[in-house]
This record gives sequence, C-alpha cells and structure tokens, in this order.
Amino acid sequence: MSDSPQGGNLLHEERRFPPSPEFQSQAIAKPELYQAATKNRLGFWADQARGLLHWHTPFTQTLDWSNPPFARWFADGALNVSYNCLDRHVEAGLGDRVALHFEGEPGDSRAITYAELTTEVKKAANMLIAHGVKAGDRIILYMPLVPEAVIAMLAVARLGAIHSVVFGGFSAESLRARIDDADATVVITADGGNRKGSVFALKPAVDQALADGKTNVRSVIVVKRGGNDVEWNAGLDFWWHDEIAKHSDEHTAEGFEAENPLFILYTSGTTGKPKGILHTSGGYLTQAAFTHKNIFDLHPETDVYWCTADVGWITGHSYVVYGPLANGATQVIYEGTPDTPHPGRWWEIIEKYRVSLFYTAPTAIRTFMKLGREIPQKFDLSSLRVLGSVGEPINPEAWMWYRDVIGGGKTPVVDTWWQTETGAIMISALPGITAAKPGSAQVPMPGITLDVVSEDGVPVGPDGSGLLVITEPWPSMLRGIWGDPERYKETYWSKFGDRYFAGDGAHLDADGDVWLLGRVDDVMNVSGHRLSTMEIESAIVAHPMAAEAAVVGAADETTGQAVVAFVILKSRFVGTLSDEEVSQQIRAWVGEQIGAIAKPRTVFVVGELPKTRSGKIMRRLLRDIAEGREIGDTTTLTDTTVVRTINTAVND
Repeated sequence: MSDSPQGGNLLHEERRFPPSPEFQSQAIAKPELYQAATKNRLGFWADQARGLLHWHTPFTQTLDWSNPPFARWFADGALNVSYNCLDRHVEAGLGDRVALHFEGEPGDSRAITYAELTTEVKKAANMLIAHGVKAGDRIILYMPLVPEAVIAMLAVARLGAIHSVVFGGFSAESLRARIDDADATVVITADGGNRKGSVFALKPAVDQALADGKTNVRSVIVVKRGGNDVEWNAGLDFWWHDEIAKHSDEHTAEGFEAENPLFILYTSGTTGKPKGILHTSGGYLTQAAFTHKNIFDLHPETDVYWCTADVGWITGHSYVVYGPLANGATQVIYEGTPDTPHPGRWWEIIEKYRVSLFYTAPTAIRTFMKLGREIPQKFDLSSLRVLGSVGEPINPEAWMWYRDVIGGGKTPVVDTWWQTETGAIMISALPGITAAKPGSAQVPMPGITLDVVSEDGVPVGPDGSGLLVITEPWPSMLRGIWGDPERYKETYWSKFGDRYFAGDGAHLDADGDVWLLGRVDDVMNVSGHRLSTMEIESAIVAHPMAAEAAVVGAADETTGQAVVAFVILKSRFVGTLSDEEVSQQIRAWVGEQIGAIAKPRTVFVVGELPKTRSGKIMRRLLRDIAEGREIGDTTTLTDTTVVRTINTAVND
C-alpha cells in the first residue's frame, strides 16, 4: 500500500482541520490573546513577562528601541534564568514533579525531579565558581544529550555567565574557532556519548582544539558517559563527578539585568569566521516560555513533552531547556538516534513515557514515511495530543502522514517557523484556535508583526509571493553578532533598513496565511517565473515511488535557471525501473501537479541526501554538483561521503 495520496497539487489544496470542540474547550490559548496583542502589543508582552516569569527586580520599561536595530527589552528589570527554570517550582511545592525523563541510547534511564535538578545545578554552579567562572565569562559546552548538558547550561546561566553550546558532531577545528571567537575560559565536555550503537569520542576533539596552548581555557571539565579511554592533561582536565562531589548544594540565585547575555550560538554552514548569534535573558525567556506554553497547549500537571532536538541547536535551547523548564514541564530527553537499536525506537519511547506533546523535524518524518507506517503502528501512540514540526518547511504529504499515522488522524499538527536569530517561534498555528492547513506555517504568533514584501519592500498582499520580513522588534530577537555589530546590521537590516529580513521567501494565500518557500536562494527564477523548491519537492514526494526529494536551481543558458531534482525512492521501488524511466515519470508527474514550467530538467536517483547534523538538506552542495562546480565546505554534514557518492553517480 502506498503512503502517498494520489493527484492534486498538495501545496494549494484547500484542506483544513479545525480543532475539535473537545480540544478547543480545554485549550490554554484563547482568541483573546490575538485581540490583546493587537490592541496593545507592548502591553501584551509586558503582561506575558510578568505572568510567566519571576522578577528579582520588576521592570518599568518594556522596550527601548532608541538605538535600532539594537533592542532592549525589560531592561531595568532583573531576573535569574536558572531560578525561573528551577527554584521557583520547588518553592511552589512542585519539587517532586519529574523535570527530565532521560533515556540513554543503550537503554539506561533516569527520572530527575525538579528538586533533584535544582540541587545538581546549585552544586554545578558552585563547582564553576571554584574554577573561576564569574558573570560575563564565556563557557563552551561540547556534550552528548545527557542530563549533565542541561545542568551545565542552567549552572552557567545561574552565575550570569554566557554559554556557547557546540554540537557534539562538530570537528576540533570548528570547536577551536568557537573557543577563539568567544574567548572562552572553561570547556565542559564528556569522554564520549552513544550514537548508532557505539560510542563516539568527544574529549579527543577538545584535546586537539586546545593542543597548541594558545587559548584562555584554564579548565576542561569532563563528564564520564561513554567509558572510552581518554588522554588526561594534569592541571587542565577535571572529572565532572569528582569536582561536583566537592561542592555544596547551597547557592542563592542572584538577579541579573534582563539584557544580561545568556548565550552565544554559532550558526552552522557558514564560511569564514563563525557567526555568533547573541541572545540575552529577559525577553528571550519570556517569548520561549510563552510560545512553548501556548503552541503546545502545555498542561504541566498532566502532559509529558518531548522535543527531539539536540541542545547544540537553537531548538534544543528554547524548546528542550529554557521554555519547558520555565513552564514547569515534564519532558523526555533521548541521547541517541531514532533507528537504534531498531527503527521504532522513538515510538517505543513515546509509548513508554506516555508522551503527549511531540516536536520533531520534517526530515525525520519523511525518513519514517520511507520506512513505512507498519513500524509506528506496532506501538501505542494514543497518548499523543499535539504534534509539532520544526527546522524547515514541511511538505503537505508529510504533514498529513504525521497527523494520520502518528497522530491517529485526529491530533493537531503545529508547523512552526523561526530561526536561531529569532530565538523563539514566530509563526505557528495555535492548536485550540487555528484551522490547520497542511504545509502552511499559517499565522504570526500574538505580539509578532511581519509581512511579505517584494524586492523593493512593497507588501505583496494576499495571493502574493515575496520576502518574509519582521516589521517590529520582538522580545527573543538576537541582540547582535558576538563582537561584530556592523556584521549584524549588514546581515539582517541592510536590505530594508527598518525591517528585519529573515532570508526566507514566503507566499500569502487568499486568507493571508503564510506558506514558507525556503531560503531565498532556494526560490528559483525559471524563464522569469519564480518557482519554490518547496513546492516542487512537495509535488515529487507525492508520487507513489518517491520517499524524499531535494530540488535546486542550476544555471541554464536558455532559462536562466533550470530545475534539478535529487530523488530517493521508497525501498520497494528501488531497482524496479531504470533511472531514466524514473526520471520520465517524475518529470511528467511534476508537469501534471504544477505545470510544465516546473518540470525538472534533470532527475537524479540517489540513495541519500547531504544533510547537516540538525537534519537540514544542504542544497548549496547539490547546486555545486548540478552545476559541475568544485564542492564547497562539507564540515557540517552528518556524513561527508554522501556528497562524493552523489557526485560520482551524477558524473558517471
């Protein structure tokens, strides 16, 4: 049986899924949220900040926009981010509530209550003080997704210091570049972690990054997780468990000004000097908590929440650590990969912990589609009541599969758009209010103002396509690029001056709902027609044979750009047709779905697509292949051999 519906251009089909009366009646978010935000936007955000957070010193000024594009939110107030995520819940009598259900890839598990997590964070904060950490210092974290990673982030935040989490898959060179740019004084890492059934080493990369002795790092604190042998540098290296055992669990959280920096997060896939996105405390935590509570309809007394992101990415910061813990949620964190030791591991975890709110990436959803619905159908997923999507636009077929197969045909799906730079979700359905449309991110969150404009900055209006801009400052916005304010202005504000340009293309439908079209360089201009890679990919994966697709625009002498598609077949179709026959079928199908102008010039059948460790397809590398150029930087890929394999197949 095919997992693909037949016929119809899925991007523009008018299918809507309003919330059920039962869901609507118990939903936290009510339509009045939008009304309040429209009536008084700054007053709305001030109310959220006061209602969701504890302030050591109450603020009196909501927004200072006197020096654009450098915003200051709640700047005369003071708070402690760690206290907001921990102590206040314990003081409210919720210490016995589970904060983290940790599931290790080998099958080990731990349940950590809010009281226990608070104790560990206090001890870790005292440990960091003993290693000389003070407010404003930069601390690098290079860790697997284990509870100690969360503890370390919260301990750094508790001291008013600044963490920069580097995903554990990055190379020693990438790690060193971030250590240098942040001028870090302490690195927290692990011997190794578990991934795909084996231990991957982490500390050797730290050793290599620090080998020349020319950094200001004075301590490397190492969590024992993998059990792998590691080199030891006396006087520099310290075991986490030895150090933390020396320290008291008494630590009073001090209030820091709302604009105190909280973290630097380096964007992946850039060339040259890393781009450190800087976020501060009060505005960031306000929007992370508000969006998490309302988009996932969080009822913390009963819900179990699971976001599958690693803490090395912004999704892990906002929707694994800060948003959920500020809201007193119970959540799952999982160390490993979704297919180890078997391809149903995620669904097994959902069944085990009775997960009710689930947030993952379209790439993962499409991978499960490729494997077939038989796998998730072996598990009891009836506890799920909200499903979320993050990371890139989700094609309508994957949206429907997610809802029907994982959500039992009834669970709301929230497709969220945001960026490392925005800090928190900007566009999403609210599950108790919005009639969801498969494939559309839909509407700005209450208190967020944005538009879709032409290259000249003119609003395109309903049924128009153009560039997505944010027209007013928002609480969780980046405060700059670390150490480079001019680069911040040039990168995000130079195109339109008074509006933040997100770098994404978007379409407004007749209702004014937003459909993301991918990065601007993923919107092709073929014979004067603007074509979205997202729309063509959606059409291709609606074909019964196609499991996944990536589309790029390649230079063409006749049309300016030509459509080139890289397609992965569902396993049962592999080898049943020649590549040429597959190409003919796909080209004809796209012509039927969208029109002849969108037919791929070339279709390459491939076994894998080049993806970053956060699951995004690196279309830049596919463009290099399609245009016969030397392949660019591949250091952010999960598997660098994929590009070489595709390149060889294409050029054979």
